[in-house]
Order: sequence, then C-alpha cells, then structure tokens
Amino acid sequence: MTGSEESPSFRLAYVPGVTPAKWVKVWNERLPDVPLTLVQAPVAEAHELLRSQEADAGLVRLPVDRTFFSAIPLYTETTVVIVPKDHLITAVEEVSLDDLADEVLLHPLDDVFDWDRPPGEPAFERPATTADAIELVAANIGLLVVPQSLARLHHRRDLTYRPVVDGPQSSVALSWPEEATTDLVEEFIGIVRGRTVNSTRGRGAARTEAGQQRKGQDPAGARQKKPGSAKSAGGKSTGAKSAGRTVRGRSGTGSGKPAKRGKPRRKW
Repeated sequence: MTGSEESPSFRLAYVPGVTPAKWVKVWNERLPDVPLTLVQAPVAEAHELLRSQEADAGLVRLPVDRTFFSAIPLYTETTVVIVPKDHLITAVEEVSLDDLADEVLLHPLDDVFDWDRPPGEPAFERPATTADAIELVAANIGLLVVPQSLARLHHRRDLTYRPVVDGPQSSVALSWPEEATTDLVEEFIGIVRGRTVNSTRGRGAARTEAGQQRKGQDPAGARQKKPGSAKSAGGKSTGAKSAGRTVRGRSGTGSGKPAKRGKPRRKW
C-alpha cells in the first residue's frame, strides 16, 4: 500500500432516538481493522449527509427518497404522549387521539411525524426542537406526541408518558445511496440482518432485498413459506399429507383405487 492510499473506514449516521450500539459492537468484533465512526445528525440533515457522501450509510426515519436511496426497514416504534407526572392522563395505561382533543399539543419544527399539525388545541407557537418542546411540557404549556425512543432520550423525573394506541407511527430503516452499495455497506447490512460471519449472501442479495422492500414485499417472509401450506386453484390443500394418502391408497393396477378382492373359490 502506498502512502497516498487511505485505510478503509465506515461512517454511520444515525438520528436521535436510534441506538446503534449493539450493531457497532458486532462490527468491531467482526472487522477490528476497519474503524466505524458514528455521526449523529438531526432528522432533517441525515439524508443530506448520505447524499454528500459524508456518511456511508445511516439509521434514519422513513420515508426516504427511493429514487436515490436504498432502504431496509428495521422496526416501527410505539407512539407515546409525554405529560407531567401529575397530569390526569397518568391515571390510565394508554390513550387515543380523541382523549387528547381538549389538550394543547405541541408541534416542534423537527417533528418526525408526517402530519400538518397534531390533533387537539394548537400551541401559541411551534417550538424549534423536540428538546424545546419537552421544556414546555415540563412548564405545563402543553403535551407532546413522539416515538417512544425520543421520550426515553429526553427523560425527566417530572415527566412521564403513555402509549397512544391510534397515533401516527415512525419507522427506522438502514439507508444508503443505491449507487454506493460498497462492500462495507454490505457488511453492515449483514450485521443488522443478523447474518453470520460465514454467510454467503453477497451484493446481489442485498440489492434484491432492498428492492423487495421498495415494492412492499417481505423477502424474509417469502423465504419462510412452507411448501406444505400451498393451495390449489380450487382452494384445497396440496400439502405433503394429502400426497402421502394418495400414494398409500394406490394399487399396482395404476387406476388410483385399491384393487377389489374377489370371493375365495370353494373347494369341492
């Protein structure tokens, strides 16, 4: 290697609320000679980091521009409402959006939910960040609906939260520029997918998997389909059990029916 060549490295962007520690640990065990650098970025800036190649891949919130990025959805978060600990909502285990109709709901400028504004009464102005909105909740100015990970990230002793059963949801995905699917990106795809060190899945499999996600398909679910569960056009099972009964029922006549036994001849 000449002095002008750079050692390989991997830069992973991640948005607030996402905790990449478990995947970073596997990376360090599997590729100890390739340093992984974490780049924390606000939701609004994470995609631009990937476009400008300031990060190789990112743990971001959906949606992403599928004409430019590949994305593999990882999980969908529980939605919660953050309230003061002495609020009436703390008397119940969960709430609906209708239960919040008479409350002032804060709508920060960095809100991760794709809605024009939350239901309920609007606040006098929109706080700049989620952190600012948390301060307003603590001051009894209003309530805040967020993914559960953000409620944990901004935990305060004077605040708590309850699940919102019919609230909007936020999904986290591994995303990267489709034209920059490098070997190191594939290594990280394998780690978040739980592949072993000896896995033979390569770049083509990674691209196919991301493409199926764009089309709304679940490649993992397709691989797990059991052959015995298929049905014929008439709706009848074509599984192994019915096939086994047919084989056992056949005789050597080839008719598909058991051979009829005649009456024994009487001996005189």
